[in-house]
Amino acid sequence: MPALTKRHRDKFAKQVLTWFDEHGRKHLPWQQNPTPYRVWVSEIMLQQTQVATAIPYFKRFMQRFPNLEALATAPIDDVLAHWSGLGYYARARNLHRSAVRVLDEHNGVLPNTLDALQDLPGIGRSTAGAILSLSGGQHQAILDGNVKRVLARYFAVDGWPGKKPVLDELWDYSEQVTPATHTGPFNQAMMDLGASICSRTKPQCSLCPLAKQCQANLTSAQLNYPGKKPKKVIPVKRTCMLVLRNTQNHVLLVQRPPTGIWGGLWSLPELGEVELAQWLNAACLNAVSEATSIAQFRHTFSHYHLDIDAQELSVKAGASNLVLETDRYVWYNGEQLPGGVAAPISKILDLLAF
Repeated sequence: MPALTKRHRDKFAKQVLTWFDEHGRKHLPWQQNPTPYRVWVSEIMLQQTQVATAIPYFKRFMQRFPNLEALATAPIDDVLAHWSGLGYYARARNLHRSAVRVLDEHNGVLPNTLDALQDLPGIGRSTAGAILSLSGGQHQAILDGNVKRVLARYFAVDGWPGKKPVLDELWDYSEQVTPATHTGPFNQAMMDLGASICSRTKPQCSLCPLAKQCQANLTSAQLNYPGKKPKKVIPVKRTCMLVLRNTQNHVLLVQRPPTGIWGGLWSLPELGEVELAQWLNAACLNAVSEATSIAQFRHTFSHYHLDIDAQELSVKAGASNLVLETDRYVWYNGEQLPGGVAAPISKILDLLAF
């Protein structure tokens, strides 16, 4: 790949920064007092979430965890509860794990080097670059999804960015065009440009400051870049979730294991491979009504579909109730949840009357 001339690099940066001065977003909550901690939390939230969705979550998160020490010393259940609804809960678990490590290993101060930041759970190269450039003005390139799209179209980079050679080429371009000064505004501008103008399906090229040099625009091939991920058939899994009501009309919730899908979140019991009678017997519960399906719907993850059937029935405790005496189970009364819940569980709970 040929190196860009200084003139080309300078022109690219100037066009982007000039556009940002007039059209860029400068009043987002994490842009006010952009400490490394606040920028870090916002970047993790924005990895899989649109800005408009992330804003209220960010505000509530900052109210509860205003600094890194508050996050590190909070129970993980509290962190997950404040993440409920955002999805991709590994992000929240990694935030908490990283905060604990920073408190223990760095005296509660986020490291200010790429390598040290990338050593923390959930922080990759682009996120580390964003933290350092947006909070401290360091000369660091970024390459989130929006920036990949802008650069892939501008330079007509063929192929899916999930492949290392394509990703390496995009990183090379990002490093070349990122200016040594005004790096923070430039990086914010590139993210804004990709999010608002150089959108995935309907790019507004007439409003783009880079349109006259953009190879995809000049050849009317915008939708060819970036290259698409090879399609594969997404498998379908099925589960039966139990809405078990006791004699007080409370519903049984179970905390999932700390790793895996919905790790650490509160959920409804699932039958798995056993029959209902077997599950109840193992839990030392007796059914006092027939099971009734109250909801059937599909929830889609990035790598499979999950068809959920929610079955409701009334139960009472048997002579022994050892399983339900563990702290992984609670009877929920419809008021304060014990911690975070995944969106499908919240959807089912919203159907219930207490």
